[in-house]
Amino acid sequence: MFFFFNRKKVNLSFIIKNKKWKKHIPNIEKFSDKVVAECFKVLHHPIVRGMEVNVMLTNDKEVQQFNREYRGKDKPTNVLSFETGDELLLGDIVMSIDTLIREAKEQNITVKNHYAHLLCHGILHLLGFDHLTDDEANEMEFFEIKILRGLKIANPYEE
Repeated sequence: MFFFFNRKKVNLSFIIKNKKWKKHIPNIEKFSDKVVAECFKVLHHPIVRGMEVNVMLTNDKEVQQFNREYRGKDKPTNVLSFETGDELLLGDIVMSIDTLIREAKEQNITVKNHYAHLLCHGILHLLGFDHLTDDEANEMEFFEIKILRGLKIANPYEE
C-alpha cells in the first residue's frame, strides 16, 4: 500500500534567542520542516493550507520562567508545548538549548537527534496527544519511535 504525502507543509515560525542553536544544528529551519512533515505523514494527519506552529528556541532561564508561569514548576525543562485548539494555528513550542545539550550528552546522542525527538514530542502535544496515563505515554512513545525511524534516528527509549 502506498501513502502519498500531501506536499503542503506546516508553516514553522522561528524565534531563535540563543546562538548555540545554530551552532549545534546548522540549517535548523530546514531540518525542522523534515521532522514536522514526518510527524504528519506517520500520523496520517491532514495538513490544512495555512497551518502554523511557532517555535521559540531559547535557554534554561527563559524556559524556567515559562514553566513556572504556565505549569507551576520552578525549574527548566527541555520542551514546552502550548496547544491552541485552533485548526490553523496549532500552537507554540518552546525549547531550551542548555537542557537539550545536557540531556544529549547524558544519553550519548547527538544534539540534532535529540532536538528531532523533542520537536516531534512537541508536535504530538499540539495535535492532542498526552502522556498523563501509562496508555497515553505508550501511545506517544510508539509514534515518536515510528516518526524518528522514518528520519533514520534510533529509538530514544532503548538503553
